[in-house]
Amino acid sequence: MTETASSLRLGVGESARRPDAVLKVTGEFAYASDLWLEGMVWGATLRSPHPSAWIRSIDVGPALAVPGVRAVMTHEDVPGEKFYGLERKDQPVLAVDQVRYQGEPVALVAADHPETARRAADAIVVDYEVREAVTDPRLATELVRHQPVRTGEVFEAEVVVSGEYEVGMQDQAFLGPESGLAVPAEDGGVDLYIATQWLHVDRDQLAPCLGLPPEKVRLTLAGVGGAFGAREDLSMQVHACMLALRLNRPVKIVYGREESFFGHVHRHPARMRYEHGATRDGRLVYVKAAILLDGGAYCSSSPAVVGNAASLGVGPYEVPNVLVEATGVYTNNPPCGAMRGFGAVQACYAYESQMDRLAEACGLSPVEIRRRNAVSQGSALITGQVIDSPAPLADMLRELESFPLPPPAGDDLRGLPGGVSQTTHGESVRRGVGYGVGIKNICFSEGFDDYSTARVRAELVNGEPHVTVHTAAAEVGQGLVTIQAQIARTELGVEHVTVATADTSVGSAGSSSASRQSYVTGGAVKAACEAVRERFGGLPVREALEKFGPVEETREFRHRPTFPLDPLTGQGDSHTQLALCVHRAVVDVDLELGLVKVVELAAVQDVGRILNPQALEGQIHGGSAQGLGLALMEEIQVRDGRVLNPSFTDYLIPTILDMPPMTMKILENPDPAAPYGLRGAGEPPTLSSTPAIAAAVRAATGLRLTRVPIRPEDIALAHIGG
Repeated sequence: MTETASSLRLGVGESARRPDAVLKVTGEFAYASDLWLEGMVWGATLRSPHPSAWIRSIDVGPALAVPGVRAVMTHEDVPGEKFYGLERKDQPVLAVDQVRYQGEPVALVAADHPETARRAADAIVVDYEVREAVTDPRLATELVRHQPVRTGEVFEAEVVVSGEYEVGMQDQAFLGPESGLAVPAEDGGVDLYIATQWLHVDRDQLAPCLGLPPEKVRLTLAGVGGAFGAREDLSMQVHACMLALRLNRPVKIVYGREESFFGHVHRHPARMRYEHGATRDGRLVYVKAAILLDGGAYCSSSPAVVGNAASLGVGPYEVPNVLVEATGVYTNNPPCGAMRGFGAVQACYAYESQMDRLAEACGLSPVEIRRRNAVSQGSALITGQVIDSPAPLADMLRELESFPLPPPAGDDLRGLPGGVSQTTHGESVRRGVGYGVGIKNICFSEGFDDYSTARVRAELVNGEPHVTVHTAAAEVGQGLVTIQAQIARTELGVEHVTVATADTSVGSAGSSSASRQSYVTGGAVKAACEAVRERFGGLPVREALEKFGPVEETREFRHRPTFPLDPLTGQGDSHTQLALCVHRAVVDVDLELGLVKVVELAAVQDVGRILNPQALEGQIHGGSAQGLGLALMEEIQVRDGRVLNPSFTDYLIPTILDMPPMTMKILENPDPAAPYGLRGAGEPPTLSSTPAIAAAVRAATGLRLTRVPIRPEDIALAHIGG
C-alpha cells in the first residue's frame, strides 16, 4: 500500500500526477474489498427487518447447524462495552433488547464461504415484538440537539417573503462498499485493514468494545472506494474484529450494495421554514428560520450537523436581526450523519430559494439581490464571528454573471431533455437560468481539538536524497497522497518522496472530512519538513545527509482555536475558516414530461491558494455533480421507516451523461492563517450547485418547487393541472 512519488517531479501549485491514478483507471488498484489472506473466513451480518421492535429471543441453533459455519455471535458475546458512537456512545455493537431502525445489526456469522455465512445468518430465528415506529421528525420528542442563533430585535420590514422547504435523504453513493479484514495478533490484539475516513477514532471506539487497550488495536488504511462522510462512523469494523478474536483466524467482511445502504449513515433530510424581511431596495433587515433535521435512530455526528446548519443558516449575507432555531431529533428512520456539506447543504437550499423570492418581490435580479447583501472581509456572521480573511463574494457574483450563456439546443435532439429517446422535438421545452451561493466552514468547529500529526524522514537511498512522509490521514480519493508529496518536495527540494501507508502507528491526523486535510495534515507535513530542514543547518540536502545520516522529525499542527456556540444565543467564534462558491445553472425542461437537462454549470470559487490545479478542478466538478444529484434525482425513499430503494437501480446518481460542461473561474485570495494561504475546497461546490439548478428549473417552469430532489411529476403534473 506504500505510494511512491519518485515519478512526480512537481511541487505545490502544480498538477502533479496522482500515484494511484493509473492503477485505478486500469482496475489494478487494490481496494479493501480485494483483501485476501490464506486461511481467512467470511463474516456476515443479520439485520433487523423492522424499524422498531423489542427482541424477545434469538435462536442461533439453525445457523450453527449449517455446514461450514465457524461461529455465531450476538450481543451476549461482545467482549467489552456494548455501545459506541462518534459523539455519544448510543449505538449498540449488536442489538441488545430492541432494534431502532430497519437494518440494525442483530447477530454475526463466520463461515468458510461468503454465501454460507449469508445463508446461515438468514437461518437465525429472532422473535420480534413489533412496535409503532416514530418516523415523522415533526412528531419526535427526543432531541439530539437544539441550537438557536439570536441577534437583534427588529423583525418587521417593508418587504416580507416566507416559504417552507424540504430536502430529501441523500446517500453518499460511493462505489466501494464497506469492507475490511481483521487479523488476530500474537499479543492478543488485532490488526484491522480497513477502508475508513478516520483511523484513530475507529480505534478509540473499537478498543473498549473489544475489551482491549488501544495499543493492541492496530488499524491500517486499505484502498478506499469513495467516502463523502459515510465512512466516519463504524460499520463492519467491530464485527470483523470480534469474529477474528473469537476464532483466532483472519475474518473478512464485504457488504453487498443493498447492505451498504443499511450499513452507513446518510445525509439528514430536512424540513425548513424561513421568513426574510427587507427594505424595498432589497437590503436584508431580518431572517427567521426553523430548521428541523431528522437524525434517525442514533446520534452519529448530528450535533455538529445541527451546529453548522444553525451558524450558517442564513448564508453569506449581512443580516442585523436573526432568529434561527436548528433542531436535530431521533426517529426510527435510518441513522444520518456526515455527508459532503454537513448541515450547510440543507440550509443553503432554503436560504437561496428565499433570496430568489426576495429578488422577485423587490423587483431585482437574482444576482443583484445577492450582491447588495453579500458579506466581505470584516463582515460579521450571524454568530458574531468576524470574517477576517478575504471574502470577495460581490466580485465573484459579477464574474459569474459575466460568463457567456450557452447557445440554444438547436435541431439536434440529443441536446434536449429525453431527446436521445425521441420523447420530444422541442415543442414543450423551456430554458431557465438560476443562481446559487453557498458558504461552508472548513475544519472542525466549536472547540474541537482539531490537529494532525506528520512524521518526515530524510535519508540517502542508493546515494540519492529520499524523503518518507508518514501520517494517519485517510486518502479517500481526494488526492491527499499527492499533496503530501508535493509539500515535501517544495519544502525540502527533494525529488524522490514516498508517502507511507496511513496507519495508527503514527499520531492521529483526524478525519478526512470537513475539507480539512490539506489544511491540517498539509500543515503538519509542512511543519515536519521545516524541522528536518532546520536540522540540516543550512547545508545542501545531500551534504547534510552525508554528514548527519538520516534525519527524522515528527510534528503536530493545530489551527487557531474555535469555541462552542452559546447554547442560548448561538454567539461565538465557532469556525476555523470559511469558503465561498457561487454557481450559475442553465437547464432545459420538458414541461409535459417533467424531464430536466442541465445544459451548463458555471462556478466561481475562492480557494485561497491552489495546491494542485487539476485535483482542485476535479473537486469542483465532483461537488457540483453531487449537488446536481440532490437537485434532480438522488433520494433514499423511506416509507414508515423502511428503505424502498437500496440499490443503484432505484437510487439514481448522475452519470457522465447527466453532467454538463462546466465553466469555472478559480480565485486565489490567500488566508493568512492557513498553510500556504489555502482554503479548503471540496465541499463548497456541493452547496451552491443544488439551489442554482432548482432556481433554473423554477425559471423555466414558473413553479415554486420547494422540495429537492425535483421529480418529473412535480413538473409534469403541475403543467397538466395548469
